[in-house]
Amino acid sequence: MTVKLINHRTEGPDSAPPLLLGPSLGTSYALWDEVAPELSAAHRVVRWDLPGHGGSAPDLIGPGATVGDLAALVLALADALGIDRFGYAGVSLGGAVGLHLAVHHPERLTSLAVVCSSAHFGDAAPWRERAERVRREGMEWLVESADARWFTSGFTVPRLVRDHREADPEAYAACCDALAAFDLRDRLGDIAVPTLLVAGKQDPATPPAHLREIADAVPGSTLVELPGASHLAPAQCPRAVLAALRTQFDGPPASGMAVRREVLGDAHVDRAQARQTPFTARFQDFISRYAWGEIWTDPTLSRRERSMITLTALVAQGHHDELAMHVRAARRGGLTPEEIGAVLLQTAVYCGVPAANAAFATAQRVIDAFAEEEGTAPDRG
Repeated sequence: MTVKLINHRTEGPDSAPPLLLGPSLGTSYALWDEVAPELSAAHRVVRWDLPGHGGSAPDLIGPGATVGDLAALVLALADALGIDRFGYAGVSLGGAVGLHLAVHHPERLTSLAVVCSSAHFGDAAPWRERAERVRREGMEWLVESADARWFTSGFTVPRLVRDHREADPEAYAACCDALAAFDLRDRLGDIAVPTLLVAGKQDPATPPAHLREIADAVPGSTLVELPGASHLAPAQCPRAVLAALRTQFDGPPASGMAVRREVLGDAHVDRAQARQTPFTARFQDFISRYAWGEIWTDPTLSRRERSMITLTALVAQGHHDELAMHVRAARRGGLTPEEIGAVLLQTAVYCGVPAANAAFATAQRVIDAFAEEEGTAPDRG
């Protein structure tokens, strides 16, 4: 028997850690257009559509649907894609699905981000009234107020407004039924998965107080409030949302300056900072964040291995000043003079004898000076 799945889009390598992204009521997975491609560099990103929204069939749910029913559709999708455990981020109704998964299926989640959402979306009556009117009149009356409910004044995303207009009324109404019945406030303390709460400070639908309530109840959770963001924060403030999600799902960025000092030494870094000017400041920041904060902190290679690779590259390019700096760094990092010599001998084969000859001369001066500083120079008296 073939199981009908919710519509979805997959981005990123299949071998990467899976990350599922859920939409808000009235939108499609286009809500994540400015965020998902960036997350896919490090994750297998799967963003999905609610029933009757985007490309999902409307008959996947019916009147009286619950958030649990939507969560079951997400789990069925994950199973069909061969995904056992996954990170999850969702906006509004999509965030409620994430909370349900964290409470009722914690074994499936590795980490959770709840964006502009709530553990309880207020009194049930307004949701039921909205559902009845949508079933009776369709979507157009509701679309007219979409920008005011979703964004701050003057901002819009036409694609999302069009998705709202084109949503199936019956499926939309069933999602309203799910919101009307949703209330996990008494179960928030049971959530054990690492949890991030993201609030838009200008959000009229789920104000920051809703996210603070969750943060106060979920042990060890983190709350981020985004200035200038309304209800659909991933569309309005994608860079801020991306930064928060990367920290949640990839871990906090390493301190590039700390690693730079560990490898090159305080004296060198202090001199570089003393020489910094407004003209060179951005370049120095680039080096610290990118070279030292991302490349040198990657645990795939040890620092010894990175030193050896760096020495080889500098010899090949003839960068003797940088070579001297990194020979000293290699000694600080534990490479012996014999190991450095072996690296330079290797460069004689692949980079050329003249390049290696100059490199040996540079390295000899640095090794001798390092030995004098350390008090390990041979007695030549």
